[in-house]
Amino acid sequence: MSRAFVFPGQGAQAVGMGAALAEAFPAAREVFEEIDDILSQRLSRLMFEGPESDLTLTENAQPALLAVSMAVVRVLEKEGGLRLAEKGDFVAGHSLGEYSALAAAGALSLSDAARLLKRRGQAMQEAVPVGEGAMAALLGLDLEAAREVAESAAQGEVCAPANDNAPGQVVVSGAKAAVERAIELAKEKGARRAILLPVSAPFHCVLMAPAADVMAAALAETVILPPHMALVSNVTAGAVEKPEGIRPLLVQQVTGMVRWRESVLYMKDHGVDTLVELGVGQVLSGLTRRIDRELNSHKAGTPGEIESLIKVL
Repeated sequence: MSRAFVFPGQGAQAVGMGAALAEAFPAAREVFEEIDDILSQRLSRLMFEGPESDLTLTENAQPALLAVSMAVVRVLEKEGGLRLAEKGDFVAGHSLGEYSALAAAGALSLSDAARLLKRRGQAMQEAVPVGEGAMAALLGLDLEAAREVAESAAQGEVCAPANDNAPGQVVVSGAKAAVERAIELAKEKGARRAILLPVSAPFHCVLMAPAADVMAAALAETVILPPHMALVSNVTAGAVEKPEGIRPLLVQQVTGMVRWRESVLYMKDHGVDTLVELGVGQVLSGLTRRIDRELNSHKAGTPGEIESLIKVL
């Protein structure tokens, strides 16, 4: 059996996230306290108690999702006696989840990953004024059809595929008016549904270029070590193991499309038969089933799921 550990991205956050882990496991509490200290912010209280409006702010949601994923990793390692690198061949993460993946694989320290995601969230929010950008999910169209829709909708503005999540599930991103045009065109082209997403900025398109510049500067000053397991990159949908290869891909990822469908298929083609989702929710487990029903998926984000996973691993 060959496994990959995968880490969720923005949209999975919810008030109450991590609270049960903190109650059940001292190792999880340690992670939450460390990140609170690193960021000089009571992020854990915001995660446990809300308000939701503050938790969903990109600069809070990104480190919060890292915190829960890394709490799960720490519990598996400290209380389960497991070494992830001995149990898996690849790590991958959806958008910000790449930072969780790299921290889990020992390439980034927890403190650096938290600081980078806080900065990334701020920079992405600052890149485009609120209300000027948008993202929409086009359900029932494949990537090629979604790309044609985006190109037709652009009309001189930015509109492009941002996430290729699964067959028939593509997200487009760009200027608000262009994305609204894409929704109407997608329906005409036979999309089952086309809906605006509740996000505060148009992620993963060229409008994020100012944020990419901020991350290039931040990453240039960050130590990245060779990961214990190869990272499957959002940008290339291929494996990367050298720090000098990882750093530019994290910069490109800010404006580039998340090639999640291809990433999962790459791991399958390289022997992976089981994807284990570590962190909040089960979005990636759901996508795995849509991408290839032959793949097994496990998830661990609650105390019960962690205890079950320790037995499996």
